[in-house]
Amino acid sequence: MRKFTTLMFVAMFAVAGSSAAFATEYTKGTVKKVDMKAGKVTIIHEELANLDMPAMTMVFRTADPAMLEKMKAGDDIEFVADRVKGKLTVTELK
Repeated sequence: MRKFTTLMFVAMFAVAGSSAAFATEYTKGTVKKVDMKAGKVTIIHEELANLDMPAMTMVFRTADPAMLEKMKAGDDIEFVADRVKGKLTVTELK
Protein backbone atom coordinates (compact mmCIF):
# COMPACT_ATOMS: atom_id res chain seq x y z
CA MET A 1 0.00 0.00 0.00
CA ARG A 2 2.85 2.36 0.80
CA LYS A 3 4.42 1.83 -2.65
CA PHE A 4 1.05 2.55 -4.26
CA THR A 5 0.69 5.82 -2.32
CA THR A 6 4.21 6.90 -3.28
CA LEU A 7 3.52 6.03 -6.90
CA MET A 8 0.31 8.09 -6.84
CA PHE A 9 2.16 11.16 -5.50
CA VAL A 10 4.84 10.82 -8.17
CA ALA A 11 2.18 10.54 -10.87
CA MET A 12 0.30 13.59 -9.55
CA PHE A 13 3.46 15.72 -9.57
CA ALA A 14 4.33 14.55 -13.10
CA VAL A 15 0.88 15.53 -14.40
CA ALA A 16 0.98 18.89 -12.60
CA GLY A 17 4.42 19.63 -14.02
CA SER A 18 3.47 18.76 -17.59
CA SER A 19 0.34 20.94 -17.54
CA ALA A 20 2.39 23.89 -16.27
CA ALA A 21 4.60 23.60 -19.34
CA PHE A 22 1.59 24.43 -21.53
CA ALA A 23 0.49 27.44 -19.46
CA THR A 24 0.38 30.76 -21.28
CA GLU A 25 2.99 33.18 -19.97
CA TYR A 26 1.90 36.81 -20.05
CA THR A 27 4.45 39.63 -20.24
CA LYS A 28 3.96 43.04 -18.66
CA GLY A 29 4.35 46.11 -20.81
CA THR A 30 3.34 49.72 -21.37
CA VAL A 31 1.78 50.89 -24.61
CA LYS A 32 3.91 53.62 -26.15
CA LYS A 33 2.00 54.15 -29.41
CA VAL A 34 -0.98 52.69 -31.28
CA ASP A 35 -0.97 52.99 -35.08
CA MET A 36 -4.47 52.00 -36.16
CA LYS A 37 -3.76 52.71 -39.83
CA ALA A 38 -0.72 50.40 -39.95
CA GLY A 39 -2.31 47.87 -37.57
CA LYS A 40 0.63 48.02 -35.16
CA VAL A 41 1.35 48.83 -31.53
CA THR A 42 4.62 49.90 -29.91
CA ILE A 43 5.14 48.33 -26.48
CA ILE A 44 7.82 48.91 -23.83
CA HIS A 45 7.97 45.38 -22.44
CA GLU A 46 9.68 43.12 -19.95
CA GLU A 47 11.63 40.07 -21.11
CA LEU A 48 9.81 37.88 -23.63
CA ALA A 49 11.01 34.49 -22.42
CA ASN A 50 9.23 32.47 -25.14
CA LEU A 51 10.96 34.55 -27.85
CA ASP A 52 14.29 34.72 -25.99
CA MET A 53 14.26 38.54 -26.07
CA PRO A 54 15.36 40.93 -23.33
CA ALA A 55 13.26 43.84 -22.12
CA MET A 56 13.03 46.58 -24.76
CA THR A 57 10.67 48.69 -26.84
CA MET A 58 9.27 46.97 -29.93
CA VAL A 59 6.59 47.28 -32.58
CA PHE A 60 4.11 44.41 -32.84
CA ARG A 61 1.24 43.47 -35.11
CA THR A 62 -1.91 42.16 -33.43
CA ALA A 63 -3.62 38.84 -34.13
CA ASP A 64 -6.97 40.63 -34.02
CA PRO A 65 -7.34 44.27 -35.15
CA ALA A 66 -9.91 44.78 -32.37
CA MET A 67 -7.04 44.53 -29.86
CA LEU A 68 -5.76 47.92 -31.08
CA GLU A 69 -9.06 49.53 -30.08
CA LYS A 70 -8.55 48.33 -26.51
CA MET A 71 -5.14 50.03 -26.16
CA LYS A 72 -3.94 53.61 -25.91
CA ALA A 73 -0.59 55.23 -25.17
CA GLY A 74 0.29 54.96 -21.50
CA ASP A 75 -1.81 51.84 -20.79
CA ASP A 76 -0.18 49.14 -18.66
CA ILE A 77 -0.97 45.78 -20.26
CA GLU A 78 -0.22 42.09 -19.99
CA PHE A 79 0.16 40.29 -23.29
CA VAL A 80 1.41 37.20 -25.07
CA ALA A 81 3.56 37.65 -28.17
CA ASP A 82 4.68 35.10 -30.71
CA ARG A 83 5.94 34.90 -34.27
CA VAL A 84 3.03 34.57 -36.68
CA LYS A 85 4.08 34.11 -40.30
CA GLY A 86 7.49 35.51 -39.33
CA LYS A 87 6.06 38.70 -37.77
CA LEU A 88 6.12 39.54 -34.07
CA THR A 89 2.47 39.51 -33.08
CA VAL A 90 0.45 40.14 -29.92
CA THR A 91 -1.70 37.01 -29.76
CA GLU A 92 -3.41 37.55 -26.38
CA LEU A 93 -4.16 40.61 -24.30
CA LYS A 94 -5.55 41.18 -20.82
